[in-house]
Amino acid sequence: MDSVPIEVEIDIAASGLPSFTIVGLPDKAIEEARERVRSAIKNSGLDFPDRRLTVNLSPADLPKAGPAFDLPMAVGILLASGQVQKDLTKTLILGELSLDGSLRHTNGILAMALLAKEKDFAQIIVPAVNAREAAVVEGITILPVTSLLDLFKHFCGLGEIQPQPTLKFSQIQVRVEVEFDFADIAGQEQAKRAMTIVAAGGHNIFLRGIPGAGKTMLARALPGILPDLTEGEALEVTKIYSITGNLPAGESLIKFRPFRAPHHTVSRIGLIGGGSRPGPGEISLAHRGILFLDEFPEFPRHVLEALRQPIEDGIVSVSRAAGTLVFPAKFILVAAANPCPCGFFGSNEKKCRCLPGQIERYRKRVSGPILDRIDLHLDVPAVKVEKLITNGSQPAAKSSKKIKQEVQAARDIQTRRFRQTKITCNTEMSTRDTKEFCPLSQACLNLLRQAVVQFQLSARSYYRLIKISRTIADLAGEEEITPAHLAEALQYRPKEIDQ
Repeated sequence: MDSVPIEVEIDIAASGLPSFTIVGLPDKAIEEARERVRSAIKNSGLDFPDRRLTVNLSPADLPKAGPAFDLPMAVGILLASGQVQKDLTKTLILGELSLDGSLRHTNGILAMALLAKEKDFAQIIVPAVNAREAAVVEGITILPVTSLLDLFKHFCGLGEIQPQPTLKFSQIQVRVEVEFDFADIAGQEQAKRAMTIVAAGGHNIFLRGIPGAGKTMLARALPGILPDLTEGEALEVTKIYSITGNLPAGESLIKFRPFRAPHHTVSRIGLIGGGSRPGPGEISLAHRGILFLDEFPEFPRHVLEALRQPIEDGIVSVSRAAGTLVFPAKFILVAAANPCPCGFFGSNEKKCRCLPGQIERYRKRVSGPILDRIDLHLDVPAVKVEKLITNGSQPAAKSSKKIKQEVQAARDIQTRRFRQTKITCNTEMSTRDTKEFCPLSQACLNLLRQAVVQFQLSARSYYRLIKISRTIADLAGEEEITPAHLAEALQYRPKEIDQ
């Protein structure tokens, strides 16, 4: 996630057989750059030195990957062969070359633009298709280049490349299409209330109900009520998507919260991240957004267990022999499951055909420690036919736009509360933060004492209960947590554990 400046050194030997060697732990994509660079220089009408040529990527002990080194190697060869006379000591250059010398879309531009600003580079040269992505970083000059020949003319004074104007965060307009509106969901008032609490405090939720109850619809409607990304959050998300190649070409910044819904056959590496060349997984792509895991018990147990640290810490550490990488993973987990393998346990409409042992084994696929890390547990009942078939006499349901305003007001309260910290929402509070920002009255303490005894709450569940209560109070616009807020929070305890 953090970029490192790589210095491209070119040596053209006066003697020896013609060759082109790249050293400095390059990967296969960089090794193949020899043919791309040679063809791009020749097809641009420039001279490729027919001598012994050595390219060193420094520092030599750091593995290099990707085609972003094509352009700096080509420019370095032009400098070393005397075709270009230019001081580029304060310039960062990157981009993938086509055989005709044009520049292609390159991953990770935003991370490298942030590096250029951090290291006080005067300018950064990027492919024109990536220019808007780099333009969100203020304080550096961005040169959008379409081809190697255009850059050559710019260096020689035969043409001029106009810098890309800086894009302000407020200037970037993004139209977000949400799949469902809460006004379209019939009934399920308690579930909608729970989803409002989830959005307001950034909490995790587990939805359990028979097939067709609306669990997936509720999850897919959740992005429509989440608060807008702040500029800092948008940069974090865009950086991940830029590095992984998921940022659409021509886009500058992701301003909508991600929604990731991997299939239950996803591997542990696909969900958590890793691989031979470790990269972010689905939980990092869901950073500052939503990770929806439908058919929760169907996920392999070892995959679900790997979620423990990310849910708790908001980061995931991937350790390999070459070193340890840390990826951000602050997401809202929305898990959904049926009550049994056939899906109709507890239903009044259809008889469950599962044996007691089957139901028990199905539920035990999700371990207690994972359930303990989920804040809200909700049974989603089947929608009554009266709610589905209406003649206009039913009052209009609250729209996502209206709920989002309530959620944003609660988040604004949290922003003011945590302005001296790095916390962004209630769920990110540590135990110490919870004690500091959530003082409780004697009546609340008495109620909590009874809850701990009756529901056998763990220490983690105890503090999660207080955080949920704090979010409910924020939605009500109240400064103090009251017993009523705690009582509502207790309704979202997992029923099967409490009994």
